[in-house]
Amino acid sequence: MHRDDETPPPRPRWLGWALMVFMALVVLGMLNLGWRMLQPVSGAGGQDSAASTPAASAGLRLVEASDCLRCHGMERHYVGPSFQQIAARYRDRADAVDYLAGKIRNGSVGAWGRTVMPRHPQVTEAQAREMAQWLVSLPVPSVAAPGASALEAASAQR
Repeated sequence: MHRDDETPPPRPRWLGWALMVFMALVVLGMLNLGWRMLQPVSGAGGQDSAASTPAASAGLRLVEASDCLRCHGMERHYVGPSFQQIAARYRDRADAVDYLAGKIRNGSVGAWGRTVMPRHPQVTEAQAREMAQWLVSLPVPSVAAPGASALEAASAQR
């Protein structure tokens, strides 16, 4: 029997080192992502000015504690409209807080297209009113929202 048949050829050493460096970079990247996900978002539009009153900060805490942020962004449209889009639409309405509190508890469909907002019966009426009060107190965005029409943007500038 030939000597080379019994022993496999030796692997190059650089291959082992390259694999260890690659795995270290993957681990560091995952740690960086985890760290960034745990950090609070700073400078998000509207949080600083809207959280200045006690009622608004209570509403913000309730929104952050609930599942609202799964579908709504502060400035960006995800599944549902952004909080700033909702505030801009209902700000001038006299019964905005009561209307939005009802939408939070009872759900909605058709107000923003075909998207369905599920009911939240676990939220009490008082909590829904605090959340709606915080929502209405958000500042007006300076730039028109991506989904806004040209007519809405022109009327907002007047």
